[in-house]
Amino acid sequence: MSDFITIGTLDELSPGGEPIVVDINRRWVAVYNIDGNYYAIEDRCTHDDGPLAEGELNGCIVTCPRHGARFDVTSGEALSGPAGTINVPTYDVRVVGDEIQISTKRKTS
Repeated sequence: MSDFITIGTLDELSPGGEPIVVDINRRWVAVYNIDGNYYAIEDRCTHDDGPLAEGELNGCIVTCPRHGARFDVTSGEALSGPAGTINVPTYDVRVVGDEIQISTKRKTS
């Protein structure tokens, strides 16, 4: 059994556009295309569980729409705000042909 599942195609996730949000093992995960590189983070602010995918993306930084905590989408690192130093879990992403695939297992920090 593969640890990766297909969550969409390349034409469904444009660079700098809205992320795709998917359910991976009962956890919402936001997948971003940043300049042709794909990143996946749990769609959950570590401060109050707010939906990060609804926040503004500036470069590689997403800002939680509730209280302004900021996270690096490429690493899940908490950068500021009420989230303190609690990072967001991330997932591996790969492209196979024109399919975007995400690991079903969270990365350990």
